[in-house]
Amino acid sequence: MPSKDEQPSEKSGTSEGKPQTPLPRTARPGGGSRKTGRRVFLKLAALGGVGTAITPYIPYGAYLTQGAETASAEKQRVIRSDSTVANINRFPLNTSQVIVYPRTGDPAQDAEPFRRFQLIRLPPPEGEARDASAFRCYNMICIHLWCLWNYWSDSETAPCPCHGSTYRLADGLAIAGPAAVQTAPNNALPSLDLEVDDEGDIWIRPPDWTVDRNGIVGYGRWIPGVTKKA
Repeated sequence: MPSKDEQPSEKSGTSEGKPQTPLPRTARPGGGSRKTGRRVFLKLAALGGVGTAITPYIPYGAYLTQGAETASAEKQRVIRSDSTVANINRFPLNTSQVIVYPRTGDPAQDAEPFRRFQLIRLPPPEGEARDASAFRCYNMICIHLWCLWNYWSDSETAPCPCHGSTYRLADGLAIAGPAAVQTAPNNALPSLDLEVDDEGDIWIRPPDWTVDRNGIVGYGRWIPGVTKKA
């Protein structure tokens, strides 16, 4: 599991999502020859290749819920960045809000990028519905190299600034960029299921962090009828 220092940066859009194998230090006087240094480098490079090969299969969904079992076992109200409850009556069409899930109450844990989701109210006509179908909620970690993608309402697109992967609003499927050529289920964003109560408040239903349901953060999910037979 990547450490906090290896997680993508929201600011730069140039971060590398996956751990990189460090280069060996140059030999110091009396500390070994350059030939030894090259041998160590080749060994580390081989290990790095193995790590890169298995990285997509690590269950990142388990990381999300570590230490937050109570919070993730029950549905949670969607809380906006201004600490107010997200309500369908006060959520304009074709807008988005970065939210945290699952919330733990611990500021350090709640600030982790792997907990960030984009709650999007769709453009019309879909966004005009008065129920949860007017919204989509996708994890913000790009499934290519773990940068943070964003939603641009003017173009109604969800692109990643690092390498150009772009996701479809309807189901989170990658439709452009490197993520679009990855093999399913590694080509669709993990999502959250929502519901709207009688007061208009938006709730997140408890997810199932598997590729067959809500997906695996940092890896992807199957889309029934699209990337997998229903």
